[in-house]
Amino acid sequence: MKGMGIIFSNIYDKYLGELTDHRTVASLPFGGRYRQIDFILSNMRNSGISQVGIVTKYHYQSLMDHLGSGQDWDYTIQKDGLSLLPPFANSHDGVYRGKLEALHNALPFLTDAEAEYVILSDSVVQSAIDFRKVLQSHIASGAEVTVVAVPGRADGKRVLPFAVRCDADGTVTDVAIEYAAPKDFLCGTGMFIIGRQFLIKAIEQTVSRGQYHLEKDFIQRQYYQNGLKLHVYRFDQVALFNSSILEYYQNNLALLRPEIRKGLFQGESTIYTKIHNQVPAYYSKTAQITDCLVADGCYLEGSAEQSILFRGVRLGKYASVSRSVIMKGVTIEQGAVLDCVILDSDVTVRKHAILKGTPEHPVVVKKGETV
Repeated sequence: MKGMGIIFSNIYDKYLGELTDHRTVASLPFGGRYRQIDFILSNMRNSGISQVGIVTKYHYQSLMDHLGSGQDWDYTIQKDGLSLLPPFANSHDGVYRGKLEALHNALPFLTDAEAEYVILSDSVVQSAIDFRKVLQSHIASGAEVTVVAVPGRADGKRVLPFAVRCDADGTVTDVAIEYAAPKDFLCGTGMFIIGRQFLIKAIEQTVSRGQYHLEKDFIQRQYYQNGLKLHVYRFDQVALFNSSILEYYQNNLALLRPEIRKGLFQGESTIYTKIHNQVPAYYSKTAQITDCLVADGCYLEGSAEQSILFRGVRLGKYASVSRSVIMKGVTIEQGAVLDCVILDSDVTVRKHAILKGTPEHPVVVKKGETV
């Protein structure tokens, strides 16, 4: 019983606006010291998945810099370790039209592998999931495809990319795509398990017929037209969906809640990331830091509350930060006031500047800008 993994690094880039102008969703910083890919990659490593392919398309230099040789996750960049899959596509605008097209260009990686099962995953859901349990459930079900889904996200208002309804016995009774599903639906996490040979056959048959979307053109279509055996693995633990700027903002601040941190970081699965050897954060006598996550290398002289401060943030005297996400290398000069703000890496906020958003509409400042 051997599994391999494939991670999609670019699929949801367009939904994160300025934050993914120059990076993939997978390499977007999260939680003070991590990148989004750290969670799914760590889950695969912790689950004994020794071969992982990462589908890239564009803006992947920061992802390559972050992954390096893969040793921080106990992988190596080689055939049976961590592989970056080449960014080729057939669409005219150079963007993958769907996961099936991306997988079509990764067919050599799939056909050369020896694993019996493939774990497919997006990079936008942060969780601590044991894929060994998912794989065991998949095999026991006898299904052709297993989808990992969570309760509580469907509310009849939010449009879900993939949703399923099950009866009391756990049998799938409905599959919906891009649908504001009511509360009795489960929301797909973008994580699937499928037999490798079955996946290869599905890719070849669908793409040759101009069908490119895994969920719509294959899973949903095959379920209704040909009785695809679909199984749901219900995941009832913490799962943070960072598929929009607002969700990214809210989920960063959600890490200030002990139950969320415990659900992600205090279980049996360790979340790994690239190691940075920096000095501890410095708090001056004038610093007033309340209910914040503060990474190493920060130099703090002002006040901050209910915020996430990434590595190397410099907060000047009399500056004030609240309900904000401040990424690596940001300088906030003396007397500046920030509330409900996302500052991308290496931003400089000048003296006495005022930036204020709302919890529903945070202000976003692009990487490297001065305001």
